[in-house]
Amino acid sequence: MAYIIEFAESVKDQLRSLSARERAIVFESIEEQLIYEPLTETRNRKPLRENPIAPWELRIGFLRVFYEVVALEPNVVRILAVGRKEGNKLIIAGQEVELEYEND
Repeated sequence: MAYIIEFAESVKDQLRSLSARERAIVFESIEEQLIYEPLTETRNRKPLRENPIAPWELRIGFLRVFYEVVALEPNVVRILAVGRKEGNKLIIAGQEVELEYEND
């Protein structure tokens, strides 16, 4: 069963900060990675420790997509943030954000 993808309002501005090519890569990866098994951990999909952004992360090279599977709405994946990894820093909407991984 396919999941419906929704975007949080704040993601629109975050996507505008990416190049057209980066946006295309993000949308393609979301469709490929999150439509059918968003809660299956893979090399590029990982649960995060509790944080103020999202419970899951999709890694696409240096790009990061943060999302949740909505409990009250069956089969809905909500994209909560899109950022860029720069060395050891995560930048979302021009600001550095710190997150920890579940398996670290």
